[in-house]
Amino acid sequence: MTRDPHPFPGTGSAPAGTTSTRPGGVYWHLVVPVKDASLAKSRLEAPAPLRRADLARAVAADTVEAACAAVGAESLTVVTSDEVVASLASGLGARVVADPGDGLDAAVAAGWRDEPDLGGRRIGWAALLGDLAALRPEDLHQALAACAGHRAAVVPDAEGTGTVLLTSTTAPPQGRFGPGSAARHEAAGAVRLELDLPRLRRDVDVAADLRSVLALGAGPHTLLATARGA
Repeated sequence: MTRDPHPFPGTGSAPAGTTSTRPGGVYWHLVVPVKDASLAKSRLEAPAPLRRADLARAVAADTVEAACAAVGAESLTVVTSDEVVASLASGLGARVVADPGDGLDAAVAAGWRDEPDLGGRRIGWAALLGDLAALRPEDLHQALAACAGHRAAVVPDAEGTGTVLLTSTTAPPQGRFGPGSAARHEAAGAVRLELDLPRLRRDVDVAADLRSVLALGAGPHTLLATARGA
């Protein structure tokens, strides 16, 4: 299959239907780490003839656009060394920080060091996984509004073991991402929020996750990519 030189057509502005950028009355500094697509999703089998890297970029694009619409470009930092995802994020007006290459926790910490100037307003810190292909802005907005009521909070993934969203309203929290991270974040003091937001809580690691995302309603980039692979 010939690779599309413009994998994300029509990007460069946040999707329509954006929400208020102060979920729960907090100006969130949201960090979304996105691994270089050539290295990402090693357990995800893309439907032939779609390349795994192109699918990973499509999933990331849907996540980043939804995140931008939820909190506003001035509050969003994307940590990535993937040139395609970096270009997308820059086109939306978000800040882009190079992935230091030392894992997810280090990537999130690097993003929080790039502090936005929000004029002394009430700020919260949030880290969102970059592989939430069915995420809608209103899902993230609702989750952040719930998190705003806690000093620290964690929203687990659909299985209840991983973390899709980690927040703090006092200081950048210490990320403890990876298998079993929800319990580690909870043990460190984060309140566990079992929110009824399946689109937010469904990350994509394996083919079964992708099928679940498509059933929930994937974002436009993931839909286009999977249609090309069909």
